[in-house]
Amino acid sequence: MIQSHPSDSSIIRNGIMLIILVSYAMIVLDTSIIITGLPKIHADLGFSDAGLSWVSNAYTLTFGGFLLLGARAGDILGRRRMLVGGLTIFAISSLLIGLAQTPDWLIAARAVQGLGSAILAPSTLALLQTNFPAGPERTRAISFYASAAGVSASIGLVLGGILAEWLSWRVGFFINLPIGIGLILAARRHIRETPRRSGTFDFAGALTSTLGMSALVFSIVNSTSAGWSDPLTIKMLAGGVVLLGGFVLIEWRAKRPIMPLRLFASRERSGAYAARMLFIGANMGFFFFSTQLMQGVLGYSPALAGLAFMPAMIVNFMAALGAPRLIGLVGGRNVLVGSMLLGLIGMAWLAQASSGTTYLGGLALPMLLIGVGQGGALGPLTASGIANIAVEDAGAASGLVNAAHQLGSSLGLSVQIAAAVVGSGTLTGVGLLSHRVENAMATAAAMIVLALVIAFRTVPGARSGGALTSFGRR
Repeated sequence: MIQSHPSDSSIIRNGIMLIILVSYAMIVLDTSIIITGLPKIHADLGFSDAGLSWVSNAYTLTFGGFLLLGARAGDILGRRRMLVGGLTIFAISSLLIGLAQTPDWLIAARAVQGLGSAILAPSTLALLQTNFPAGPERTRAISFYASAAGVSASIGLVLGGILAEWLSWRVGFFINLPIGIGLILAARRHIRETPRRSGTFDFAGALTSTLGMSALVFSIVNSTSAGWSDPLTIKMLAGGVVLLGGFVLIEWRAKRPIMPLRLFASRERSGAYAARMLFIGANMGFFFFSTQLMQGVLGYSPALAGLAFMPAMIVNFMAALGAPRLIGLVGGRNVLVGSMLLGLIGMAWLAQASSGTTYLGGLALPMLLIGVGQGGALGPLTASGIANIAVEDAGAASGLVNAAHQLGSSLGLSVQIAAAVVGSGTLTGVGLLSHRVENAMATAAAMIVLALVIAFRTVPGARSGGALTSFGRR
């Protein structure tokens, strides 16, 4: 983009960044808005306990399953075009969610919304790469991108609780329509289209990855009620493994794969994908179960439960913005590992919560640690996931980062739901829910431990060679 004045160029880039960040924030915001609204949705539409998890899983599975195809489409058809297309699908499906009258209707609309997000999300990160040159500008853009995820998630929890209690959980989805229309108009006016590239779509890869992950998650969720010896659980688990194996084989042979296996040639990128799945999975369970803890065990209203997340939201934002400077001082790996350690302490602390837990000592302080962990870790994980990639792989790598994020959410939540019922025996009511939360948080802590080990062994630790500083170089 040729500009006559540097200040004009800066203003234009800031405008582009705002469009991208708001588009991405809308995705994350919606995901967390529905979490504090889950108890109301459960009652209004008559969901079963196991079925309620599919309000999140239906979305994250189509989101994660089609992300790689959406990223590839951006490379071939143009990233602004896919941004606009994703916004359109997302906004329309949000309207359908707000109008839902049955569990099946809501779950189906959430799946369509996930498809819209799969088209939209990789375009946002890829457009940041194409509009901001490697160096301080891109580092700043990535730090804002990472903070948008954490802050939007926290704001969504607060907003979702307030809307669920004072108005309706449906309002959080209705407002996406005018916001989406505004973003579409702004994107068409201010963002230049990226060049198209020749190539074909890897539909076989998208289909096998989506079906494989869906079968795997279904088997885990089904085991909570039917057990691991149930024939359907076993069949779905085996089918998921076979389909995912077929997906890897397809990607190995495909001329234009949606997930180029060369992306895993980098130890840093591979480690970032694995650590991200584990870390995000642990934190998704934190949001899901802590909401139920506050409303079901401690008797908080939806609005009060949402407001209770404010400490985590504030420190999350501060940690995300301060991460780039801290990385320059102590190195990317140290910031990442330190952030995860704080999150681990917070998660283990929260696992001790019970019906007698006070807000300050049992909720606010551990959530502060979890918020710092989220804010400090997501930036380095994002940058490591797209470190040292070729221009032609920008979309695929962006899609893989988002795929790891969404699949980690879905699998992590499913594993924690399965772990939550272990040892529950004859417990009922508040005692059962308290036991489930304790098990889930302990499982989340174990997931963070694994993420810590992977991050420590794969992310560069040099001060000048950390994730955010090396990002974008060949």
